[in-house]
Amino acid sequence: MYAIAQCVEKTTRTFCQNCINAVYTDLFNCLPNTEGTSVYMSCFARYSETPCFNYNQTIDIRNLLKGKSNSVPKIAGTVCGVGLFILIILWLMFRVWKKSKKTKEGEPDLDVAIRYNYKHLQSATNNFSRENLLGRGGSGEVFKAVLDANNIVAIKKIEVGYPNKVKEEFENEVKLISNVHHRNLLRLLGWSSEGSNLLLVLEYMSNGSLDRFLWGAKKGTLNWKQRYDIIFGIARGLRYLHNEFYVNIIHRDIKSSNILLDHDFQPKIADFGLARFLPDDQSHLVSNQFVGTLGYTAPEYARHGILSDKVDTYSFGIVILEIISGRRCTNMNFDRPSMDYLLEHAWTTYENKQHIKLIDETLDVNDYHKEHIMQIIEIALLCTQSPTSERPNISEVILMLTDGQSMWNRQLTRPTVIDHDRRIHIGS
Repeated sequence: MYAIAQCVEKTTRTFCQNCINAVYTDLFNCLPNTEGTSVYMSCFARYSETPCFNYNQTIDIRNLLKGKSNSVPKIAGTVCGVGLFILIILWLMFRVWKKSKKTKEGEPDLDVAIRYNYKHLQSATNNFSRENLLGRGGSGEVFKAVLDANNIVAIKKIEVGYPNKVKEEFENEVKLISNVHHRNLLRLLGWSSEGSNLLLVLEYMSNGSLDRFLWGAKKGTLNWKQRYDIIFGIARGLRYLHNEFYVNIIHRDIKSSNILLDHDFQPKIADFGLARFLPDDQSHLVSNQFVGTLGYTAPEYARHGILSDKVDTYSFGIVILEIISGRRCTNMNFDRPSMDYLLEHAWTTYENKQHIKLIDETLDVNDYHKEHIMQIIEIALLCTQSPTSERPNISEVILMLTDGQSMWNRQLTRPTVIDHDRRIHIGS
């Protein structure tokens, strides 16, 4: 097996390292195929059973970059004798090196993503016209845009109400998602910052946000297989953030509106403006300022500011219940006042062994599906347990989702609910 990787000339060390990291990730997704190629703007990598070129041959590799750059140095053919095994070793060494670096949250390196001209993006959105508006989030609006060569992207326009705070969140988001590369995480393509004008250039997701399919205009159009695949994809994205990236990232705002769907309804976690690093030597952080969305937020974080990766596990459990029920977690049920909120309702149906009643009425499911869905409901309730020691981490959740078991014989207790007014619902 032969392999090669290359950055173009005059690429900064940081940009090259992040680019090579990205193409390595792409190549591993090609396995177990016997060949694969990944090309980015500033680097490329490929592997194959066939030698890249002859022994001791010197070759110009610009043709391998397919015109991506005109300033590519020539390299000796002997380099291509490096096997795939060496490529994997180099990748692992690079990951270890990145993990050993001290992360300084106050010093973001914005060079890791492409910087766009503000006026160019403004023109691509037709001056941020209402016709191009895709949606609105907590930190701003998102517009559809067409860049060069008919490349469709989404541009997030950040609202600047509190300049220092917003600027910090903007830099935080750029710094984080410039370095994360996973099929279930929304990819950052670039950014723009001119005064108070802050823009993120993101992947365009043709099916929009998950909430549109649960209680919005597309309600009832997702079948059970699609819903389960969405649940599993979100879990994979969280596992990457918590366990597979070189630092532990806590998203802090997992909710249905922050889950975007591509053309195949594969989910991607979006909106990293509130995300935080969790140092390797700490199991949790204590924050004096609460951020996030009440209803999805774990009680220990909403009440005491205790932040760990299990805060995301709790939010994920709530999203699972929304996906299964087709109901927003904070919607009150005025017909049954004792079951105001989704989590309370889910617990009551489980306690009465009637959690089949939680299933969205628009879902057409057979008996096998019903049994599977009830197992997933139990996993969702396990994700919302308190204290956090009773809550699984996301890797354990993925094992439960894949091995056909519900909770590995764990016992559930009534979860604590924090509503949108920060009131505590413990129940009797």
